[in-house]
Amino acid sequence: MRSVISIKGLSKTYAGGFQALKDVDLDIHKGEIFGLLGPNGAGKTTLINIVCGIVNPSGGEVLVDGNDIVRDFRKTRAMIGLVPQELPTETFETVRNTLRFSRGLFGKPPNDEHIDKVLKSLSLWDKRDTMIMMLSGGMKRRVLIAKALAHEPEVLFLDEPTAGVDVELRQDMWNVVELLRKEGVTVILTTHYIEEAEQLADRVGVINNGEIIIVEEKDKLMRDMGKKQLLLHLLDELDEVPATLSRYGLELSDDRRELTYHYDTKGEHTGITDLMKDLREAGIRFNDLQTSQSSLEDIFVDLVHKDQ
Repeated sequence: MRSVISIKGLSKTYAGGFQALKDVDLDIHKGEIFGLLGPNGAGKTTLINIVCGIVNPSGGEVLVDGNDIVRDFRKTRAMIGLVPQELPTETFETVRNTLRFSRGLFGKPPNDEHIDKVLKSLSLWDKRDTMIMMLSGGMKRRVLIAKALAHEPEVLFLDEPTAGVDVELRQDMWNVVELLRKEGVTVILTTHYIEEAEQLADRVGVINNGEIIIVEEKDKLMRDMGKKQLLLHLLDELDEVPATLSRYGLELSDDRRELTYHYDTKGEHTGITDLMKDLREAGIRFNDLQTSQSSLEDIFVDLVHKDQ
């Protein structure tokens, strides 16, 4: 699959000596939705700002559709849309004119048909002639997203686009991302709402301490690293797990009425059949059981903790 963004050996050290990025290699495929996950201070925003031409790298190379972001700055910047975390500051203009102006900054000819399409997709149509200073915080966030789409970018960065916004906007944003996917736009999403990445992303990359620690297809990541758990609701309280069951690693709840068994989703044998047999032999009875599987958030937390 062709890479639309190719990052090789990228590093960034700030004036105070803090190394925000350390020899990062990353390829993002054309037309995919890529979830870039990491804790606060991991390097997500620095990476995005370098690709978008806002921050200068200390070393390495970044190509956007084969064009170097330093040598071909104007060309690469015109290909990219960015939704930053900050709210817009140009508050004394109408929503529609703000989008028109933003489109013109990238050398694109007027196209009110496209502007109207963006406004409608983000539920901004009724506010098109309203000054931004009169909008609520959630509506201003919508304008920020609309601005990034005004010049029809081939690559769109969404840096925490739904942080602190209402559920309606979050759902609108998800719908817009799905529409962009169908149109062939490459979307890079950073978010603290891991369920967003779980729902939307084709691939996921995890960054921590300025280094990429894993890049994998979301479904494969959840299949390979996810675990299932079996929860047994006991008929009688259990003082402790019998030694004969120690090989299963069972966890006894604080109220002593539940046992939890973790097993590998990709293992050839889950061990559940043997567990049921050994429970009967130990005289442990239960009246209900249920299974659940690790979420992407569970996997993300495990990966970050292992990297520390």
